[in-house]
Amino acid sequence: MASRLPIARGTAFALGLNSARRPIATRRLLTPIPRPQVSRTANALQPIQRRGITTSEIPRNGQNGNSGSGKSGKGRIGQILKYAWRATYISTLMGVAYLGWSIFEIRHPTEQAEPDPTKKTLVILGSGWGSVSLLKKLDTSNYNVIVVSPRNFFLFTPLLPSCPTGTIEHRSIMEPLRHIIRHKSTSVKYYEAEVTKIDNDRRVVVLEDLSDVKGDVTKTEVAFDYLVVGVGAENATFGIPGVKENACFLKEIDDAKKIRTKVMDCIETALLKDQSEDEMERLLHTVVVGGGPTGVEFAAELQDFYEEDLKKWIPDIADRFHVTLVEALPNVLPMFSKTLIEYTESTFKDEKITVRTKTMVKRVNEKAIECEVTKPDGSKEFQILPYGTLVWATGNAVRPVVRDLMNQLPAQASSRRGLAVNEYLVVDGTEGIWALGDCSATKYAPTAQVASQQGAFLARLLNSMATTQEIEADIKQLEDLSSSAVATADKETVEKELQKKGKALRRVKQLSPFEYSHQGSLAYIGMDRAVADIPYWNGNFATGGGGLTYLFWRSAYISMCFSTRNRVLVIFDWLKVKIFGRDVSRG
Repeated sequence: MASRLPIARGTAFALGLNSARRPIATRRLLTPIPRPQVSRTANALQPIQRRGITTSEIPRNGQNGNSGSGKSGKGRIGQILKYAWRATYISTLMGVAYLGWSIFEIRHPTEQAEPDPTKKTLVILGSGWGSVSLLKKLDTSNYNVIVVSPRNFFLFTPLLPSCPTGTIEHRSIMEPLRHIIRHKSTSVKYYEAEVTKIDNDRRVVVLEDLSDVKGDVTKTEVAFDYLVVGVGAENATFGIPGVKENACFLKEIDDAKKIRTKVMDCIETALLKDQSEDEMERLLHTVVVGGGPTGVEFAAELQDFYEEDLKKWIPDIADRFHVTLVEALPNVLPMFSKTLIEYTESTFKDEKITVRTKTMVKRVNEKAIECEVTKPDGSKEFQILPYGTLVWATGNAVRPVVRDLMNQLPAQASSRRGLAVNEYLVVDGTEGIWALGDCSATKYAPTAQVASQQGAFLARLLNSMATTQEIEADIKQLEDLSSSAVATADKETVEKELQKKGKALRRVKQLSPFEYSHQGSLAYIGMDRAVADIPYWNGNFATGGGGLTYLFWRSAYISMCFSTRNRVLVIFDWLKVKIFGRDVSRG
């Protein structure tokens, strides 16, 4: 049987075979068998398949790569969204866990050590921004700390203008002083009393219980080694007759309650049967004196209260309720840039809040204020503004206890605004007495930012003083050991330890004088708008209006709140107002 193996064409010629003479069978036998045709695409697929990629992922004939890239683009977007969701989910869980832990820590204070009677007594007067900032960062194990204040809580004053209208509940911005001192490492004594006198010569402060409940002892004395005066300031009336008797101030919680009651009483009295039109106009007119942040924010909050709630539930006062802002200077918010001042005034115009600048109050009576207005041409005109509610939100005055201390010290003879202090906040003419906040006279404006930074600085100073005293005591002991040591090795060991203590002492004593770092100015101007003047590198970044500035204002105030408890309560108050609106009852 003939072999069916194919014979190459070259082999046939070499054997001398002629295809024309070959038999048909032989010709069939010698005809080469065609090789299977393998396409270039199939050849190209082999290495791809070896890499584990299936042919379903390769575009078919007539298809380009655009549809594949579109699908892959959608896949990438899906992956991004998936990772974003996971990140949000994890962040939320971590935030909830952190919040829960913070609340647990607040609710479960640790045991405190008893103060060491051999250590010096540090008395802190007041519970405002400066005193509480000091107390928060002070290592109480270094001193016997005593806090004296007639107010047993810290008040977050930047949100106080929101309290009279019910936007913020007053207890949401109050942090009990007992909570603060209970979380210190060493126990702190607190006396709820008013300081009536500071005796520098005898190194004592005189306390008096001014509460409604009296005990057998209503007046006593507390001795001190170190004293921090942070009693703040009282409202300035500039000697204008009738202000104290007729105006409502806005400095304390009781002031906010009084304003709330007065505004709602004026509204209900204006709607009394047979009330005249002129009397209704007067009762529904609120005058705010003071164009600083407090006055501007309260005017804005009150107008929001009217637009969003009062007008809805009490339609009879529509088009009658009116707010006027009075400022003696040429413009409101003088600490802000010119652009933001103009934006604030234009916003108030849109909100129908009347802004009267260059208007100086001369006298206040029960139903009207008498003021002197400077016209654009420089001439002056006397005007009378009837009012129902008058809110006085301008200026600080020295408290009597501070004035009494200033009179005791000859170095304070030239000071008018408060206790004059040096660059380390030491009261001029004293030793071991510091002053901070509104009761001190410095080159900085009396703001919450300044007082807070002064308190933190003083805490570092007092902590370093205690550390210095400990190191100096250790150095004295080492020097005694060095003099009594006989062996050379012992002397070398003591000398090395002395060198270490000396270096540590130099580091502790390298404390620079106080320097204020301005973090910016914020103010709410109504209609969910705010203005912000923030320092940026060598200049300022000024922005006003818009949702971002408003959210920045809210987030900044939330971060500035003293505790997690305050932050949560304030957020809940804002949400409650957005959902249910403000309460329009009198209480």
